[in-house]
Amino acid sequence: MARRCVLTGKGVLAGNNVSHANNRTRRRYLPNIQSRRFYSERLATSVRLKVAVNTLRTIEKRGGLDGFLLSSKDADLPAELRRLKQRLVEAEAGANAA
Repeated sequence: MARRCVLTGKGVLAGNNVSHANNRTRRRYLPNIQSRRFYSERLATSVRLKVAVNTLRTIEKRGGLDGFLLSSKDADLPAELRRLKQRLVEAEAGANAA
């Protein structure tokens, strides 16, 4: 299982445990990755994604999953989410045309 957030790309970092005697041993800093279901209001469907918990705050700040995807660059998103974003753009264009 890859410990990486699909929306922000946050992943594992490496560093050192430093003892009182200043001995250093390598360690890993793991991100808090959770599997969450997000609801897209424009598409009326839910999507299950593995995201970091701090990404949840960003999603809420940008107005839900739809707002997050529409404000993100295509280059920053994986192929699956680029397709979802394209469906959102098409749904928005259809709603504006009607």
